[in-house]
Amino acid sequence: MLTLDPAQSSVHWTVDSTLHTVHGTFGLTRGTVQFEPKTGKASGEIVVSAQSGESGDRSRDARMHKEILESTKYPEVIFRPTQIEGPVALSGNSDVKLHGIFSIHGSDHALAAMVHVEMSPGRWKGSCTFDVPYIAWGIKNPSNFLLKVKPVVSVEMETAGAMRAPK
Repeated sequence: MLTLDPAQSSVHWTVDSTLHTVHGTFGLTRGTVQFEPKTGKASGEIVVSAQSGESGDRSRDARMHKEILESTKYPEVIFRPTQIEGPVALSGNSDVKLHGIFSIHGSDHALAAMVHVEMSPGRWKGSCTFDVPYIAWGIKNPSNFLLKVKPVVSVEMETAGAMRAPK
C-alpha cells in the first residue's frame, strides 16, 4: 500500500486563454493506493481539496470557487484507482498507466494517466500529468465575449509517501 503525504505532494494546474496562461495549485488532503502486482487491480483514493484552489488572483479565484467549481457544494475532488496497466517494480523506477474514476463537481468520469513511480525501501515518489476536459464534464465555461478559455485544464501531480509491501 502506498500512502500519500500531503506535505510532500503538490497539484499544479494550467489553463490557456486568449489573453494568457493561468497557473494554479490545489492542496492534496489525503490518499492511499493499493494494488495487486499480479493482476494490476487497484483501489484506494486520492483526495484533493477543491476549496484550496488558487491562481494568485483573488478575484479570479473567488469566481472559480463560486461559479465554476462551486467548491462550497463540492469541496473535494477524488480519484479512485481501479487498475494499473504495466508492472510496478517494488524497487526502482516504473512507468505505468493508472486507470480509475475521477469525481469532480458531483459527477464521476473515467480517467487514465501515465504515472512515473520511484520505489525504495519503505518510501516512494510518483509523478503524473493528465487533462481534465471540464466543460465536456459539465462544469461551467468561464469564457466571456472578450476572454476565451480553453476547454481543458492540464494537471501535474508530484506525490510521495510511505510504502508497505503488498501481502
